[in-house]
Amino acid sequence: MRNDGYTVIGKISYTNSWPVFYNFHPSSLRYPAEMVTEVPAVLNRGMSQGSIHVGALSSFAYAEASDRLLLLPDLSVSSDGPVQSILLFSRAPLNVVANGIIALTNTSATSVNLLKILLEKAFGGKPQYISADPHLEDMMEVADACLLIGDQAIKASWQDQGYIVTDLGQLWKEWTGLGMTFAVWAVNRDAAEEKQEVIAEIVNAFAASKRLGLQDLAPIVQDACLAIGGTEAYWYGYFRNLCYDFGERQQKGLNLYFRYAHEMGLLPQEVKMELWSHNLLTRVKE
Repeated sequence: MRNDGYTVIGKISYTNSWPVFYNFHPSSLRYPAEMVTEVPAVLNRGMSQGSIHVGALSSFAYAEASDRLLLLPDLSVSSDGPVQSILLFSRAPLNVVANGIIALTNTSATSVNLLKILLEKAFGGKPQYISADPHLEDMMEVADACLLIGDQAIKASWQDQGYIVTDLGQLWKEWTGLGMTFAVWAVNRDAAEEKQEVIAEIVNAFAASKRLGLQDLAPIVQDACLAIGGTEAYWYGYFRNLCYDFGERQQKGLNLYFRYAHEMGLLPQEVKMELWSHNLLTRVKE
């Protein structure tokens, strides 16, 4: 990645973030910038190390590096109930599965740890976890239930294969009464200090892109149909169901998730979320 004065912006390739990124064009910024599209693990590492200055990353990855990052205001991928793309497929009800063998996708720490919190805290279970490539039938050959996320979960949900399908966003809402935030936008603290005007412009550009994307979902829906399949009606419903804000309600749900993750030893430290604002640091209310 370049470090010659360019600001490096990280983009998650998952469909769920498309409404925020679709109308975001680094070439239109006043300051030189480039966008890198990577799998979350690479983005998470780059954001933590500072080789990626600003962009999207998974909520759990933000928590692991929260001492080096500031959250951008009013940007997230959240749900207030069903999320439709983080799904547990099982042969038996959850109170049975909670003590069984669970195959976990190896692509998302946020969702994996959400499932652990739900099975162990909400259901009092002690499952055995195994990691696997995200293929439904292969996972179910060796497990009682499996977790799929993103496009793999969406595609699997279109086929009725006789499994019980549990939406983790819905389960979290039923248990806590709160929504769940799966991805956030953040800026490396050093970049926030050294590139104040640059980051301010990028934050404004993301806000404008989100607004335009949600005002006109048609091109995003068409691209999703071409890239993944499914119907326009499905994708309109999918994007409209998600929340891209990061207000007090989303912050409250994410704070609770972080607290439980710390209590269970999934996070080594408590997380104090801090929001970036131009020339001002804002701590999120507990």
